[in-house]
Amino acid sequence: MANTKTSVSKQSSSSPDSGPDAYIQMYRKMAGIRLFEERVNDLYTRALMPGLAHLYIGEEAVAVGICSTLRSDDYITSTHRGHGHCLAKGAAPDRMFAELLGKEAGYCRGKGGSMHIADPDTGNLGANAIVGGSTGIATGAAFSAKRLGNGRVSVCFFGEGALGQGVLYESMNLAQLWKLPVIYVCENNTYNEYTHYSETTAGDVLGRPRAFGILAERVDGQDVRAVHAAAQRLVDRARAGEGPAFLLCDTYRYRGHHVGDVSREYYRSKQEEQKWMSERDPIGLFSDWLIAEHRATAAQLQSISAEIQSAMDAAVQFALSAPYPDPSEVQQDVYA
Repeated sequence: MANTKTSVSKQSSSSPDSGPDAYIQMYRKMAGIRLFEERVNDLYTRALMPGLAHLYIGEEAVAVGICSTLRSDDYITSTHRGHGHCLAKGAAPDRMFAELLGKEAGYCRGKGGSMHIADPDTGNLGANAIVGGSTGIATGAAFSAKRLGNGRVSVCFFGEGALGQGVLYESMNLAQLWKLPVIYVCENNTYNEYTHYSETTAGDVLGRPRAFGILAERVDGQDVRAVHAAAQRLVDRARAGEGPAFLLCDTYRYRGHHVGDVSREYYRSKQEEQKWMSERDPIGLFSDWLIAEHRATAAQLQSISAEIQSAMDAAVQFALSAPYPDPSEVQQDVYA
């Protein structure tokens, strides 16, 4: 990304503040998101899931690194590629699968689907199918937190494609004027659907929030410890009343723009994909570090994976067995 090299955060040594098992919990969350998305793809390819989904595989360190710094009552807003954010903030996989399958037990009673999952009980104000569509919601939530004095922080996730949306800049302008406790998290996974971001995004990305006087940083989005360390500083700063911040996370989606985007060689090479997966996989990098630092053994991580496999099997079966909403509910909980 143009002229941002020197802004990459180097602080990957800070430890999570939630206790000695925090790193293991972060690993568990990342592995859970990865397996959840793999099951989503399986449901789609077996024609058991209506519609499409946008998989978060490869980007797990961003959602987990950031959400691990938040309180349960802090807010997040998400995107069309939002399953990872929802799970990292505390959503239950069984209700997530139920929503994807259009079942009554889902978070939106089966009416929202993959791109509109919301869970107010965990501070998740919703995923949004409109590119950049949640920036105003996240900023409004931060405004309410400041007015109420409840100490909450709002995190707004969006992809680099949202850098072309005016609502982002309108929101950042007000957030800086009013010193709102909101963190704008740009997940740059390199591609706007099927187009490399360099063909759509001019200039210095970090220069955009900085033009409003907003603190802006860049971080390696494949390093969960680096993401956590950067997010912790920015969240603490926002909670202390010092205003908004912008965090640019360099990451990569392993799969297509959506589950139906299977053959991608017309816009990116297999060699590029393999290089990211073999050299920059966030779960692989983190597991290697945990083992090297004697914070976990390979056997422990394998045991965690087995536990997650079993939990995901049960969650999928719950969703498959759950009933659909009664047709009489078709006009309930629907807003325009």
